[in-house]
Amino acid sequence: MKTRLFAALVAVTAAGAVLAHEGVENETVLARMEGMKELGQQLKTLGAMAKGQQAFDADAAQAALDRIAEGAAQIAGQFEAEVVVEKSEARPAIWRNWEDFTAKADALAQRSAALRVTRPGDLGPALRDLGGACKACHTDYRE
Repeated sequence: MKTRLFAALVAVTAAGAVLAHEGVENETVLARMEGMKELGQQLKTLGAMAKGQQAFDADAAQAALDRIAEGAAQIAGQFEAEVVVEKSEARPAIWRNWEDFTAKADALAQRSAALRVTRPGDLGPALRDLGGACKACHTDYRE
């Protein structure tokens, strides 16, 4: 059940990201959006495998986790500059609570780097772990 809920959340987030990019011209904000979009795409790949919509491929799943770890490691750098535009979903609380924000981004990077997916049964626990890390940050720092 949690895996299905997380997969639905990823799909909605990915769809929203496409719409959110329209009209944004600030390069800093666009880079953030693209980074988050990439994370969403990798989570979508894992979710599709977990739901059986895509054949399980251990190498592809691990590659998705590796990309999530790489992308998450860049989050703090993408948000160093306090730039918010109308379509940005970044809350000003990011810069007021910088240490907490970066700790949550680092937690996602560390969790995704530590995960290993070698069989289909590994996907559910991995998605729950990643979903918890994503939600921890999005709850406080994303509109």
